[in-house]
Amino acid sequence: MKRPDYIQKETILRLIDLAIQEDVGEGDHSTLASVPADAQKEAILVMKTAGVIAGVELADWIFHRIDPQLQVKAHAQDGDYVKRGDVVMQVSGAARSILQAERLVLNCMQRMSGIATKTRYLVSLIKDTGATLLDTRKTTPNFRLFEKWAVYIGGGQNHRMGLYDMMMLKDNHIDYAGGIRQALVAADAYRQKLGKPIQIEIETRNLEEVKEVLAVGIADIIMLDNMSTEQMRQAVQLINGRMKVEASGNINEQTIRAVAECGVDYISVGSLTHSYQSLDISLKAVK
Repeated sequence: MKRPDYIQKETILRLIDLAIQEDVGEGDHSTLASVPADAQKEAILVMKTAGVIAGVELADWIFHRIDPQLQVKAHAQDGDYVKRGDVVMQVSGAARSILQAERLVLNCMQRMSGIATKTRYLVSLIKDTGATLLDTRKTTPNFRLFEKWAVYIGGGQNHRMGLYDMMMLKDNHIDYAGGIRQALVAADAYRQKLGKPIQIEIETRNLEEVKEVLAVGIADIIMLDNMSTEQMRQAVQLINGRMKVEASGNINEQTIRAVAECGVDYISVGSLTHSYQSLDISLKAVK
């Protein structure tokens, strides 16, 4: 599966290096003590639960960052549905290098696969509605790129990557600015001064706020935050295609279909990256 443009190998390798330093430190004493330096071995990565696999390409980068001489063969690709017992990857070479890479590879793949599996499931619930599933910034510090990559692999769409690629005016911004009109006018002036086509999204909590945003007419996207489905239907009718509409706020697998059927363009779900179940994957030595 082709990786998204924001996944640049050089950036990922820097993050991998930090993770290796965190885990290995001055050395893997358990392995250095017990495994001969010249031992050449093989290991396999085996699924212990079924789901959408993610992190295969990343695992290859991790193994080769630990030891460029390791031989890695993938038996599944990012985005594949795999079953319990499937071998998704095999690695051979220096036994010490395999053991040193084991936990980092598994930590990344298990978490990414859990996110991709949850994303794929939620996408399936709304696939014929016209609504698009989005992620959020509710991610793990220094692991955001991997988590958003997993959402992408699972079939979701990445929302803004950070504070730098979109203006999202939420309740606190609006309160500090002095109101919806003041916040939008200031954001538009800032955008023009910056000279960049940065989208402006604004949060609304009721129909009166939606009407106020429409009256100002500056926003690109209106967020409907924690509204009932009836309120969302009315809001979509009011907006009438003048701006894109995003639904947000405690949306889960029980409610997402009803939200999508309100006619919104986007549904953002924070739990994609903060409340998922990691897939169980094991690295097993081949004797």
